[in-house]
Amino acid sequence: MSYKKLAILGLVAAAMVVWAAVQSNIAYRPVGGSAAGGSLLQGFDPATVGSIVVKVQGNTVTLSRQGGIFVVGEKDRYPAKTSQINNLITSCLDIQTAELITTDTANFAELGVADEAPVKSVSFLKPDKSLIAGILIGKPGKDTQGTYVRLVSSDRVYLSTNEPPLFPAAIEYLERNLTEVAREDIVRVSAEGPDGASVITNEPHRGAALANVPAGKKERISRIDAVLTVLTNLMFDDVMKDSGKLRFDRTYTCQLRDSTVYTLQLATKGNKTFAKCSAEFMDKSAVVKRPGVESPAELKAKEAILLGRDKVEEFNRKTKEWVYEIPESKAANLKVRFADLIEDERAAAGDADKVRSLFTTPPRN
Repeated sequence: MSYKKLAILGLVAAAMVVWAAVQSNIAYRPVGGSAAGGSLLQGFDPATVGSIVVKVQGNTVTLSRQGGIFVVGEKDRYPAKTSQINNLITSCLDIQTAELITTDTANFAELGVADEAPVKSVSFLKPDKSLIAGILIGKPGKDTQGTYVRLVSSDRVYLSTNEPPLFPAAIEYLERNLTEVAREDIVRVSAEGPDGASVITNEPHRGAALANVPAGKKERISRIDAVLTVLTNLMFDDVMKDSGKLRFDRTYTCQLRDSTVYTLQLATKGNKTFAKCSAEFMDKSAVVKRPGVESPAELKAKEAILLGRDKVEEFNRKTKEWVYEIPESKAANLKVRFADLIEDERAAAGDADKVRSLFTTPPRN
């Protein structure tokens, strides 16, 4: 081949390189919102996830799959809230790439999507800890709505109009509800401690009623009602494994109409209150299907017993070996003293007279 032909081929090759570079620059410069539209995560299968690592504001939360559920590593592997995990995964799948911003790694730190220091990040790992997908979430977009996002495996930074809800505190990923009991299902509650005991019943037509009120005393209605209903919606502030170092010297029990009894053993350390929780289904009768046709009422009653037993079993499985920090607003009602539930009849009547006088005494001129 002549030198002239080689020179021509060289020029053609050089022209092709230049053209490719031009096309590349066109493809990677910012484009319109609709042109880059699509999901950030492609071909992602949540079933392959062994753990999820969330990093926000310097805090790390590790969510690991264990026996069909996710647990929170930073909280001694306490069960995570299923709906929270589902929402996290779904919201990551829903991240849309509205606009391609850059592929220049020199810009990553300024946009908050650098590998070593993103504003937020969420990583999906296989059971062997190898990476499935990592999402880096950066700063809000400049002069436009949205947030900068990038996959760990890619140099493409996009502006996204949505981002997943990532929380910095491990507690935010827990199922914090301990009990949810309907008031009408409560039969009686009792509180017992070093300073005595109290029993409150839920009367059909009267409501909360305190037992053994001494002569000359009367119930503090608002207070006994708060003690009766404390388990209607009891949440915890923190949870930890039982270290055996706390002294549990108080007990609160709540009996329901279906024979379920919840028991909370209480301990105090400093200004914090801790509880160990358990439950028992007191109806031990055998549930046997009788020959012949049973009435709907009979079938419903037997089903209620089985469901009640299952609920108690699940509660004990969840709370066994755990100690819960109870909010002080609820702890005060769990640790109540009998003396705090009563007041002088005469003093109470005097207070009522004072209130009435405000409306009956004519104003002075």
